[in-house]
Amino acid sequence: GLGTTDDAATLVQKTLQEFHQPMVLDADALNIISLNKEWLAQIPKDSIITPHPKEFERLFGKAENDFERINSATELSEKYPFIIILKGHHTLIACRGKGWFNTSGNSGMAKGGSGDILTGILTSLLAQGYTPLQTSITGTYLHGLAGDIALQNQSPESLLASDIIENIGGAFNQLYKNKKEVQE
Repeated sequence: GLGTTDDAATLVQKTLQEFHQPMVLDADALNIISLNKEWLAQIPKDSIITPHPKEFERLFGKAENDFERINSATELSEKYPFIIILKGHHTLIACRGKGWFNTSGNSGMAKGGSGDILTGILTSLLAQGYTPLQTSITGTYLHGLAGDIALQNQSPESLLASDIIENIGGAFNQLYKNKKEVQE
């Protein structure tokens, strides 16, 4: 909801210049940076960017297919000191030249607002002191798991962003349960 006005661009530029802690960048912030590509080098180390394929294309150029885009994201994660969460059917987390695919989530989540929820989860985990890579992997998984739990009472067509929010607690509970089972 930031928009891409001159005032918004000034705010993004000032934030990149003055704030040096890891941050999460999504949506309009990425669209503004795509118009000012030299700002990519100003993104603080260990930050997390969360582009969907079109935002990724605006930032880094077109790819012929998903495989090329995945390879590009992985390579770019070596060039830049930030993590790239390339949202999609199997979301990719690219960090320092390595990549992980998220196994949770469903097609019903490909709706407006779902990415905002992911950004909120990531920001929350980062603020709680998780490392940026832990934040990226765990947050992406929890986001998808909340969508999967929500889908048990919905259909992909009727799933709303608010349904994902309502199931974040259930996703955490499932994660804790899985952790406990592994430890036993």
